[in-house]
Amino acid sequence: MSRLEPRAGVLRMKEYHPPLGDRSGLRLDFNENTLACSPRVREALAAITGADLTRYPERGPIEAMVARHHGLHPDQVLLTNGVDEAIHVLCQTYLNPGDALLLPVPTYSMYEVYGSGAEARIDRVVAGHSFAFPLEELLAAITPQTRLIAIANPNSPTGQTVTREQILQVLTAAPHAAVLVDEAYFHFFGESVMDLVGQIPNLIVARTFSKAYGLAGLRLGMLAAAKEQMQWMRRVISPYSVNALALACLPPALEDQQYLDWYVGEVKAARLLMEAALDRLAVHRWPSAANFVLVRIGAQHRHFVQAMRDRDVLVRDRSSDPGCEGCVRITIGPREQTDAGILALEESLAEIGWKGKA
Repeated sequence: MSRLEPRAGVLRMKEYHPPLGDRSGLRLDFNENTLACSPRVREALAAITGADLTRYPERGPIEAMVARHHGLHPDQVLLTNGVDEAIHVLCQTYLNPGDALLLPVPTYSMYEVYGSGAEARIDRVVAGHSFAFPLEELLAAITPQTRLIAIANPNSPTGQTVTREQILQVLTAAPHAAVLVDEAYFHFFGESVMDLVGQIPNLIVARTFSKAYGLAGLRLGMLAAAKEQMQWMRRVISPYSVNALALACLPPALEDQQYLDWYVGEVKAARLLMEAALDRLAVHRWPSAANFVLVRIGAQHRHFVQAMRDRDVLVRDRSSDPGCEGCVRITIGPREQTDAGILALEESLAEIGWKGKA
């Protein structure tokens, strides 16, 4: 009897361990909405009955509503179990063993995780010290084997952005590849290429409802693409991967524009406060258009993260990301929370004997 073994791609797949653990305290570590979802979402949850939970979820009607909200046709929209599933679907749809996934790095780690699971070659283009989008280097790295390119805009963990013109250059240079523009942090940035969906065949846009909308616990994301591309993704995804609770909560979340505008406005104002505090404390930071700021602490990054935790404030050590040695990412929430984060920041820097920019 032969031994049961995984396929070769699984052996090479990068294993991901979410560094969650005990997250009691102020959650400035995972870029979630740090306060709450819309009150209307909580009302929708309270109205769900036991009988509602006995039915298989049907996402078609909600996808049609989401499509209208974004000015798209229903056959251009696919709801997913978070953007992580969206990335998985894309890798399974477009990558065969030996194909190339092209990534500007540092960037969101799950692109590489799912790309390696599809037995794809991972081609990395490393950004410079400024973390600006490496356009020329990325264009030069496109080959006939490039089948998927992933661009996070704004990027994580850096918060840097890519211009519309740069994205168009990538789309034009790689007509044989699917180009994912991951707009997870769109609401804090305000610029999008969603309006180009359907006009450019190889463009795919992802959005999440985990960040500004505050639905991270329900795991809900979306893909938008031309109908011709979407038909292939629908063959890959499970028909019931988006649960009934998430589907029930999405309409009220989208309808409560007032709450969304308030939360985004709070984060943008708080981001300015955090940036001013970092500058005053001589902590090197990079410009960010997202709900977080990346800073360089240097050799004492682990001590700093622990000092913040000791003050019940969680931040994320990003030193393992390419080019991010000694870096820590700080999520930005509403202003009241940010005031508490700044106080912990000042005390933690004093504890580690901070002398200025690392």
